[in-house]
Amino acid sequence: MREVAIVAFGQSDHVRDSAETSEVEMLMPVLHDVLAQTGLKARDIDFTCSGSSDYLAGRAFSFTMALDGVGAWPPISESHVEMDGAWALYEAWVKILTGEAETALVYAYGKSSPGDVREVLTRQLDPYYVAPLWPDSVALAALQARALIDAGLTDERELAGIAARSRTAAEANPHAQLRGPVAAGEHLVAPLRTGDCPPVGDGVAAVILAAGDTARRLADRPAWIRGLDHRIEAHSLGVRDLTDSPSTRLAAERAGAFERPLDTAELHAPFTSQEVVLRRALKLDAPGSTVRINPSGGALAANPVMAAGLIRLGEAAARIQRGASDRALAHATSGPCLQQNLVAVLEGES
Repeated sequence: MREVAIVAFGQSDHVRDSAETSEVEMLMPVLHDVLAQTGLKARDIDFTCSGSSDYLAGRAFSFTMALDGVGAWPPISESHVEMDGAWALYEAWVKILTGEAETALVYAYGKSSPGDVREVLTRQLDPYYVAPLWPDSVALAALQARALIDAGLTDERELAGIAARSRTAAEANPHAQLRGPVAAGEHLVAPLRTGDCPPVGDGVAAVILAAGDTARRLADRPAWIRGLDHRIEAHSLGVRDLTDSPSTRLAAERAGAFERPLDTAELHAPFTSQEVVLRRALKLDAPGSTVRINPSGGALAANPVMAAGLIRLGEAAARIQRGASDRALAHATSGPCLQQNLVAVLEGES
């Protein structure tokens, strides 16, 4: 099996509204950044894969416009997933594993500001029984939070503590949209308060992957992807136990997360209650655990839809590259109430 590593990561400053810039204008500086980190030119990239959603843009095939920022002429090997960029990274990882590429550029972007993202996300629900009721993403997350509280697995005090810890950690993240202590606020949808929910914002992220000795040449300390797996829950919310995430647990097991201790976990938990579910599924609450969770602030500090999951992988890789971590877990999710989950285990060389 070929060794594959993340050798560069870049992201934009995440903002509430980027009305004055297009997706291409948001993307270009980040692409220039990751290429400069490695010394590569666009022509040196063997495979390019992106993640985004046309529903956010409100127009079909909007992702093709972003290719203007990449440069699609002369013709390039390119692909796109209508998912968070973490799944684009998965496709690029497989491409390199098969030997069809030596390097890959992965990017993702999301502009939630043009519309009502809570309404947009209802379009991913079951079209026959659930979507016609128009339950939005916050209302569904509140159902999950209520299930956790009723089961005695958390309470509003713990949720407020998660929010405070995440946004305090974000003070050291210059790209975060929300930084510093944030008041819990009023109930947005009980039991979730405004502080339990992610900010609505726009942002871009990109990473470069490389294989073996190429990765060692491009980075002083590559973040090696030792395992990567993704799983999915049933689409129907009524047949799932919302207090648990078997798909996250299985993905982590297949990725090798439980084989040796971790020191960092970047969890894609847009709502405080979802961090509770993920910590239990990933066994991060074990007595004596010293795993640092979301040192970047996580999705509670910046949540550009379709890029936030890729950012979790990038943040974990960046900590390994600068020597702040040796073995990190990165998680990404998509769909309502943690429906789809991807887990990666990243390691640095000793």
